[in-house]
Amino acid sequence: MRFSFNTQQLCRVFISLPAAGRWRAAQSRLFCSSPSSSDQEKPRASMLRHLTSKIKATGPVTVAEYMREVLTNPVTGYYVKNDMLGPDGDFITSPEISQIFGELIGVWIISEWMGAGQPKQLQLVELGPGRGSLCSDVLRVFSQLRSVFGGATVSVHLVEVSPVLSRLQSQSLTGNSSQEADSEDEPVYRHGETAAGLPVSWYRRLDDVPAGFSIFLAHEFFDALPIHKFQRTVKGWREVMVDIDPEKPDRLRFVMAPSPTPASSTLVQADERRGHVEVCAEGGVIVQQLARRIAADGGAALIADYGHDGTKTDTFRGFKGHQLHDVLSSPGSADLTADVDFSYLRRMAGGGVACLGPVTQRTFLKNMGIDSRLQVLLRNCSDPTTRKQLTGSYDMLTNPAKMGERFHFFSLLHHSRLAKPKKPDGLKLEKKKSPAPLPAAPYWPLSFLVF
Repeated sequence: MRFSFNTQQLCRVFISLPAAGRWRAAQSRLFCSSPSSSDQEKPRASMLRHLTSKIKATGPVTVAEYMREVLTNPVTGYYVKNDMLGPDGDFITSPEISQIFGELIGVWIISEWMGAGQPKQLQLVELGPGRGSLCSDVLRVFSQLRSVFGGATVSVHLVEVSPVLSRLQSQSLTGNSSQEADSEDEPVYRHGETAAGLPVSWYRRLDDVPAGFSIFLAHEFFDALPIHKFQRTVKGWREVMVDIDPEKPDRLRFVMAPSPTPASSTLVQADERRGHVEVCAEGGVIVQQLARRIAADGGAALIADYGHDGTKTDTFRGFKGHQLHDVLSSPGSADLTADVDFSYLRRMAGGGVACLGPVTQRTFLKNMGIDSRLQVLLRNCSDPTTRKQLTGSYDMLTNPAKMGERFHFFSLLHHSRLAKPKKPDGLKLEKKKSPAPLPAAPYWPLSFLVF
């Protein structure tokens, strides 16, 4: 039997629940340098040799190619070889700071599933799941509100290229009971079950995730995808490339292509007004995939990341030990990232889906009820240390000077979610089926002018 909650009731029910299990401590070293081993401090000579050999053979490489090699090279790539998350890594994400973050996203997912008419199948698909913290928090909400799902089947699908992180995700979600596929050619390279019996599958490509009603999550995923960089010149747009420094053969430098490249000829918009532009073509392709799947099978996508709405220029940067790091220095030893251009994602998504946002993380979390949720947790908590962790985590997530306005949320929805209910003709009163509830906050906003 399914309970006939609407969106507002769902939020109120969850917010009033006590904390489930032990509260995960907030990390306090988000912007502090952490101790590094001597191995971490040494330049990644093998990656540098690989890049310089490639450049000597074929000439300067695009920034996109440089990022792809440094981050996802199957032998020495940063994401492939490292656990870069947490206080001892190079950065900490919102789900690592507070469970409230993932819990509220879990409520948003259930709301979207309910608004779509409670399909009998729900696929939770996360792109780049990190350590699995966000997915774990979402699934805890599913467990707390399991009566809402009735007989619907729920499955988890993780798109992850890093063997290191997939093992950490397995430990978090399945207690390390997952199994690896016999062949590397299998679309599902790892599979297991949660403690609640939900199937979990790992994929290297979004294309391999089965079709069906899905809610897609991408938290700090798009900012790590390769970007092309372009500079406006008197002769037109020119692409920024990576080359060997002729005066220091063991160092790399940025140069400008002397003539148009295929990317500079096709990726820069004709009406572009900025003098410097970063374009994530790979991100555009993925958004198109998400849009096609949502239009065909229903569902939604929630993208949360550093970003802007087509206003910023040079945002390419590196992080190592929670500090900014020269993007060309010691390639392979630091995370590389660039702010997401949500205006580009919106344009690439096309008209087949509705695009909402971006809104700031502060706006999203407050509209989802983080203030009320915090008060409930504080009322049920007498331990001073835990109370301090709760308030500190809240401040980190919502403070405009911290993460509150640095991160933005952007959503793709099926057009049916925004359809207005038809008004009855004349004064004739009929008992009609209630229209689907509007999307959960902040995606009430088409009517409530949040945007």
